[in-house]
Amino acid sequence: MKKRLVLLGASGSIGRQTIDVVLAHPRQFEIVALSVGHQIPVLEEILSRLAVSTVCVEEKSDAQRLRKQYPQIRFCAGDEGLETLAALRGYDVLVNALVGFVGFRPTLCAIRHHHDIALANKETLVVGGELITAAVRRYKVRLYPIDSEHSAIWQCLRGNEKKSVKRLIITASGGAFRKLPRSRLKGVTAAQALAHPTWTMGAKITIDSATMMNKGFEVMEAHYLFDIPYDSIDVLMHDESVIHSMVEYQDHSVIAQLGAPDMRLPIQYALSYPRRLPLAQEHPLDLAAIGTLHFHRADTRRYPLLGLAYQVGRRGGTLPAVMNAANEVANLAFRQGIISFTAVEDIIIAAVLNADCTPVRSPEDLEKADAWGRAYATLLVEGEKHRK
Repeated sequence: MKKRLVLLGASGSIGRQTIDVVLAHPRQFEIVALSVGHQIPVLEEILSRLAVSTVCVEEKSDAQRLRKQYPQIRFCAGDEGLETLAALRGYDVLVNALVGFVGFRPTLCAIRHHHDIALANKETLVVGGELITAAVRRYKVRLYPIDSEHSAIWQCLRGNEKKSVKRLIITASGGAFRKLPRSRLKGVTAAQALAHPTWTMGAKITIDSATMMNKGFEVMEAHYLFDIPYDSIDVLMHDESVIHSMVEYQDHSVIAQLGAPDMRLPIQYALSYPRRLPLAQEHPLDLAAIGTLHFHRADTRRYPLLGLAYQVGRRGGTLPAVMNAANEVANLAFRQGIISFTAVEDIIIAAVLNADCTPVRSPEDLEKADAWGRAYATLLVEGEKHRK
């Protein structure tokens, strides 16, 4: 039976690759609704290839104009529109490819409407892992990971008992500056940070890769996805990005998942699970051509945000929401040339150190913490701007 999908974030890197997977397997998948934010020209190109019934855009003015252009399509807008898509009836899987905390509410909404989730939006679990995992259990839905690292762990766990797991090993490329000492980081530019050595990703996530905030998020995400304590989740630097992650078992056997750095593989696996489908891949993995794989330990002195993520994850409560909010503000400010690369770290660390840590009982608790983190980080960004 064909799976009917709702795709959030269709204009981003993961969204576009999800569309590639769907178009490559038209008998297996169909996108019935999608969102695109501000990327209206990209939406028009997508609509020339896909027949969808409902579309969400960021601005109400764009929705009003597009209704005249595409009278057969229902248009909605903003955060409310994302939840409208999530609450639709008659679809099977919500693919959340949004970037940032904006992805949390529609994920929770889809779960409450008994839809399975294919998740690429890290922030859903980083910020709201306690609420999301509780909702998944209550509404008896499935949560399929799309991140390559979590997809790899998921695949390595198949056929084995969870109680036999000793640790999860998440691999990390180290981003664009992995060969630079900390003493040379302050003057690097956003353009340099966006030149990732192995992956092609969106701008925000590529900067997060360079600071290793992204890897810290993945540790937190793995904790919730697989119900594994933080002390049993390690990060291993791996230059080639061929081994996407590993699982070590109690008998010291280590099972790894390998593949070329192509996000279509984990996207397709999440959508086709438990089946595997052919992947139209231009450059499949060629180990003979690669020749050698390199590994070294992750150094939290070199990457302080990775260490911070472990600390924040262990404390829980509203601190992850503050950390994520400060990161979103500081990441954008660096991309805009307002602050230095090392100031990104300083701002996030300062926000966490100065925030109250309170229990999370509702989405509103997360939203208040998110608002505080953004406001605090914005003040620090303004201070950095005046010092330049």
